[in-house]
Amino acid sequence: MRLDGFGLLVDDMAKMIRFYRDVLGFEIKEEENTKNVYLVKDGTLFLLYGRKDFEKMTNRRYDYVKGLNGHFELALYVDTFDEVDEAYKKAVENGAVPVLPPELEPWGQRTCYIADPEGNLIEIGSWNKPYEEKDLMEE
Repeated sequence: MRLDGFGLLVDDMAKMIRFYRDVLGFEIKEEENTKNVYLVKDGTLFLLYGRKDFEKMTNRRYDYVKGLNGHFELALYVDTFDEVDEAYKKAVENGAVPVLPPELEPWGQRTCYIADPEGNLIEIGSWNKPYEEKDLMEE
């Protein structure tokens, strides 16, 4: 099996589309008024499912956490430490919930956390090097 993408079950589809598209730069692949919305970020499929529609499709009910939650984290990468600060500031100014302001961690990564309008955690981090080089071992 190969990872194709991942999905998020959402309550307010319009608000979540606007956040991921307009604030974080995800590309939407279809009309906004569909039951399942396909977005793409850097080649990774990101699906937004309407909770009620998903429950109807699967003929089940699910429990959902309200407010800020720690069920998972979506991690985004920028190339420089300055970009972490800029991305955090822009996201918060545009409706993201501030969780942890940018800070340099003991392991050398600058990171911050925000939450989307439904409380899902998003990390924005950098090793102060281009994405293509971030996982290369230092010699």
